[in-house]
Amino acid sequence: MTDAVHILGISGSLRRASTNTGLLRAAERLLPSGVTFEIANIGEIPPFNEDHERDLPAPVREFKEKIRRADGILFAVAEYNYSVSGVLKNAIDWASRPYTDNVWNGKPAAIVSSSSGILGGSRAQYHLRQSFVFLGIRPVTKPEVFVTFNATKFDSAGNLTDAEATKFLGDLVTELVRWTREVRATSRSPAR
Repeated sequence: MTDAVHILGISGSLRRASTNTGLLRAAERLLPSGVTFEIANIGEIPPFNEDHERDLPAPVREFKEKIRRADGILFAVAEYNYSVSGVLKNAIDWASRPYTDNVWNGKPAAIVSSSSGILGGSRAQYHLRQSFVFLGIRPVTKPEVFVTFNATKFDSAGNLTDAEATKFLGDLVTELVRWTREVRATSRSPAR
């Protein structure tokens, strides 16, 4: 059995200089050895339509396959109107359908967020955690990473520059990898 881990990063923001996508780029640099990382592009996924869930559009099939191949997921959650962005919710819904092919089920996951305000996207994170319950996602519960006042902690291209936020992010991705390995080992163990 290999100890290698593959993490899929998913950003809830499509903006070119998104600080949430910047958190994913920073996370990749902080991962322990033996871990690979990729960022999914959810910008091409069409609006969810149940009429098409038995014949999935190509971007949805590709997205679901990336999730299947991933050992763990790192969500970077942009907060809009006290909740997750529509584009992220749309991608999550597609990947859970049809009901018999919910690719999220059993996946270890962690959440990060950044925002311009004092709460750092916390409300969006908590809404996403509510969805995890139904989806069967197995979340990292601590540490929580909310990057506040993002204009002071990222450069103009959306790259993380703050040392303290980088440390917290490093702690989270280390825990995500540890949790992913634990979940994988438990799921491969014979039943008692």
